[in-house]
Amino acid sequence: MSLVFAGICSHAPGITGRAHLADPATKDALHAEFFRMGQALRATRPDAVIVIAAEHFANFFMDNMPAYAIGMADEYSGPIEDPAWLGIAKTRVPGNADLSQRLITQVMQDVDVAYAQEWRFDHGIMVPLNFLTPDYDLAVIPVNINCQGPPLTPLKRVWAFGDALRRACDSVPERIALVGTGGISHWPATPDSGKVNEAWDREFLDRWIRNDRQALLSYTDAATYRDAGQGGFEIRNFIAVAAAARGRGEVQHFKPIPIFAVSCTVATMTIE
Repeated sequence: MSLVFAGICSHAPGITGRAHLADPATKDALHAEFFRMGQALRATRPDAVIVIAAEHFANFFMDNMPAYAIGMADEYSGPIEDPAWLGIAKTRVPGNADLSQRLITQVMQDVDVAYAQEWRFDHGIMVPLNFLTPDYDLAVIPVNINCQGPPLTPLKRVWAFGDALRRACDSVPERIALVGTGGISHWPATPDSGKVNEAWDREFLDRWIRNDRQALLSYTDAATYRDAGQGGFEIRNFIAVAAAARGRGEVQHFKPIPIFAVSCTVATMTIE
């Protein structure tokens, strides 16, 4: 089995960029769980980390918006945002073009996917990496599911993509870790920024830890937008991880933190 780790976590830019504005105990508890997740990830001795994130118009825009894209380079750079704003210094992140190409080729047997040999990481990837691989010494394979510009890929297709990604991981000899990043409920760049629907978030996580495919795929975009904001569309990244891992989840940390504008979440899932 080549998939050796699966997890999900929040990627809100405030987690690093506004850390100094949060209650210190609240911030420290969240950061500690991020680092603990990184230790667990690295303990599985992965050769590469696939990060499924929602790309925030940094590389893809409405003139060319793929439903799914996978990076295929030996090196990436980030963050694309101002380092002073995000609280993360610009750096080079290693990739693995050969492994990416083999995974892409396999995924294409089941799901159409775009690929990119150039990719500048934004906070969706850089905030998690800041904690999970703080030395940036693991090869990263970025994956983007369009969660920004409707029409959005249907959730049943997200599940199919995650399933295809699992088969691709199992087809290669390398040990691969998988991390999905995103919301859950949040209203970024709107007057409601900082609002969190805790009940909705808890219900989603309950479905996720049970890996209840039917329940996870029952959300509609209209209801998600109403109850969880446009940021709620990022449940696609978490659902893809559930489809790939096929196991049961465990939440290590969950706490709504308005200054970070999201319910901050760290969770892992067993590999079946």
